[in-house]
Amino acid sequence: MNDAAWWWRSEQDTEDDRWPPPPPSATVAFVNQGRWTDDDTAIGQGGRAFPATSRSAVIGSASDDPVAKARAFNRLVKSYWKPVYKHIRVRWRKSNEEAKDLTQGFFAKAFEKDMFAAFDPDIARFRTYVRRCLDNYLSNAEVWDKAQKRGGGLAPLSLDFSDAEDELAAAGASNEASAQLSAENAGTTESAEDIFDREWARQLVEAATQALETELTGRGRQIPFEVFSRYDLPTSTDERPTYGALASELGIKSSDVSNYLNASRKRFREIVLEKLRELTASEEEFRDEARDLLGVEVGAEVGS
Repeated sequence: MNDAAWWWRSEQDTEDDRWPPPPPSATVAFVNQGRWTDDDTAIGQGGRAFPATSRSAVIGSASDDPVAKARAFNRLVKSYWKPVYKHIRVRWRKSNEEAKDLTQGFFAKAFEKDMFAAFDPDIARFRTYVRRCLDNYLSNAEVWDKAQKRGGGLAPLSLDFSDAEDELAAAGASNEASAQLSAENAGTTESAEDIFDREWARQLVEAATQALETELTGRGRQIPFEVFSRYDLPTSTDERPTYGALASELGIKSSDVSNYLNASRKRFREIVLEKLRELTASEEEFRDEARDLLGVEVGAEVGS
């Protein structure tokens, strides 16, 4: 079994059966290694079909309804702005201030020109299409002088660029923009395109983690999320606790730890699959992304 598929464990798994713990913060290590798990289709166990999923934001961004279009476009921005910003910093070796302006400018141009409406899932995956659109935008010599302009009816986006810079700094890649690509690729074959895809996957899982936390804590289920976070999402400096240690610390039974993990993992994978659905435009693209990110073949049946 692929060790990246830690949230796909069966409900019969015990503490002794566990995979190696996932690397720092659930969003970094699996992505760094190109391993993932997302999607609402039958996976591995008994041909179980994916649950119903939300409407594709990719399709919605081409809507004739301006309200629906803006809503879908904002969902795409939320998933893609960090990969875009970091790609500009790493691949194009721009300063953080230049990258901020160019990130804003790219999304404004994409909205103004209905850039994403031209996407064809039979030709490429949407994340590849976004990266190519970005590179084309940045290749235009006029962009550098027009980056400050915010046209197309899209207000400047509220984006936490400091958070993205902190992540680059943690990777040792923000002090010298001109050296970022070589620094991140030292001793590896990872390309700027690989880095973009890695950041896309990181964003997907971070969003799913945040959604799970919001959902559970909103229902007064802080302890189940704490168990999930402490056991499945350890930081680089944390040693993964045992079931017994977690139970003792949180004042619950070891069996509760197992039950909370099973339930949280199940809901977490559902959220990841829902978000992956938002970021794809066809069933084929959906299954292809699931195969690449999760390392598993998904069934043809998909909830609608």
